[in-house]
Amino acid sequence: MSEQQMIHLIIKRQDGPDGQPYHEEFKIPYRPNMNIISALMEIQRNPVNAAGKTVSPVIWESNCLEEVCGACSMVINGRPRQACTALIDKLEQPIRVEPMGTFPVVRDLSIDRGRMFDALKKVKAWVPIDGTYDLGPGPKLPETERQWRYELSKCMTCGVCLEACPNVNSKSNFIGPFAVGQVNLFNTHPTGAMNKEERLEALISDGGLQECGNSQNCVQACPKGIPLTTAIANMNREATKFMFKKWLSF
Repeated sequence: MSEQQMIHLIIKRQDGPDGQPYHEEFKIPYRPNMNIISALMEIQRNPVNAAGKTVSPVIWESNCLEEVCGACSMVINGRPRQACTALIDKLEQPIRVEPMGTFPVVRDLSIDRGRMFDALKKVKAWVPIDGTYDLGPGPKLPETERQWRYELSKCMTCGVCLEACPNVNSKSNFIGPFAVGQVNLFNTHPTGAMNKEERLEALISDGGLQECGNSQNCVQACPKGIPLTTAIANMNREATKFMFKKWLSF
């Protein structure tokens, strides 16, 4: 790459939510240690396509640039990932950049991840504390449990697991692997466990665990290496026990 002076990008663009997608090519000067975000910034600075025509700058989202916020998720050379850690030197050219197809496009590479936050609301992915009194220090957790909860807590709601999952599509209401992992996280929290059954009820409702086909794409695609398939297995076991408990109570 160091001998190559230009970077060739093919970007899938869309002028608005109702616009027709199209591809536009750009060739920008190469600099060492560039990532996809810096390439997009170069296009923003000088929005001229490969044909020499001045066009509107490409729209995308980013924030932390440290693979923590999850905002810059997109499909790069056919793989859903974070643009901030996609190094130009490690990508085959021409580099094809597209928005994730699982989510509605706002414009160009900017997408609406609202369905993910709706899923978090559905499974009550938080610890409800009213704040009227001091709960004091929480109970000590075994180190193995603490480490497991830490792994689950690394989820940044980036949407990559949904893009990689074949069961997340227009014919399915599957909430996605990330939401199941968050149920596992909060159900193992000493205070969060008080709402354990509410979360399990959400997991066995429409769009829940029954929609998972166990393709295991999620665990391979997750940029943070979260053991999502193990979390899904844990929640399948807990949901089965919960359903038997409900059945026996009738």
